[in-house]
Order: sequence, then C-alpha cells, then structure tokens
Amino acid sequence: MKKKIVYKKAPKDIAEALRVSERVPDFLPSPDRLVFKEDTVKVTLALSRESVAFFKLQAKEGGIPYQRMIKSLVDRYARHFQNAR
Repeated sequence: MKKKIVYKKAPKDIAEALRVSERVPDFLPSPDRLVFKEDTVKVTLALSRESVAFFKLQAKEGGIPYQRMIKSLVDRYARHFQNAR
C-alpha cells in the first residue's frame, strides 16, 4: 500500500474551504448494482461474411465487441416493431 500523503501548508482560502466543508456520504450504488444483467439466450446464427466483416470494422472503430453491436441492433429492431403494434 502506498504511503498516505499528508499536506501541511494549504493556501488560506483552501484551508478555510476545507475547514467549513461537510463530508458527503457516498451516494453511488455498489459496482454490482450499476449495470443491470439482462436475461439472455444463446443462439447460433449464420451471417454472411460481408455482414460480419462490416460489424467487426464498425465495432473496432467504436471500441466495442462486434457481438454486442449485433445484439443491440436486433434488440432495437424487435423493440421498434413490438411497440408499433
């Protein structure tokens, strides 16, 4: 563990701000509650090489996995037509 840094001489305005400030309790949820896990089903799907190459390129540029991009596309498509009924 790193040695704790102790600051000795703060400028007067900062020292005063620290003196009158209030500690705020942590309001963020724990990391396991930040992202909701979706109920998913694994499927086997045959796609054209051209489509997979397209998604891989787009995903690489966006810095995300291509499977996640395809899943998002299918989810949005399904949601759109479910809501259209």
